[in-house]
Amino acid sequence: MELKLNKLSYADIKIGDVFSFDKTVDAELVNKFAEISGDFSPLHVDTNYGKQTQFGGNVAHGSLLGSFFSALVGMLCPGEKALYLSQTLNFKKPLPVGGAVKVSGTVVSKSDAAKIIELETLVKNQSGEVLVDGIARVLVRE
Repeated sequence: MELKLNKLSYADIKIGDVFSFDKTVDAELVNKFAEISGDFSPLHVDTNYGKQTQFGGNVAHGSLLGSFFSALVGMLCPGEKALYLSQTLNFKKPLPVGGAVKVSGTVVSKSDAAKIIELETLVKNQSGEVLVDGIARVLVRE
């Protein structure tokens, strides 16, 4: 995933603007996230264990999927001028390792006095089902 760095100002961003990108979550990415996070749960990284679960295989870490919101904010909206203040995460459904997702953020509010935007953030699978949702609060630096 190679995203172009946006340099949006607060004035450039409008309520209703949508930013998104696609990502495939393969075993290599899941293993890298396990290394970074220290979460080596067999549900994520042990193929034999994963096959024995109700999912029939390994699933990606929910926090890995949620981490894509950092790329959304830091690269796309607003990009360079972002100061990430907070992010809520609600884990709705698992993603099988090897699955593809669409990560999106919709600007739902702006605070002119504070120059803070809120984005409704979503990770959806290829069927359009929501896997992770939440709200991002971002200060747009000038």
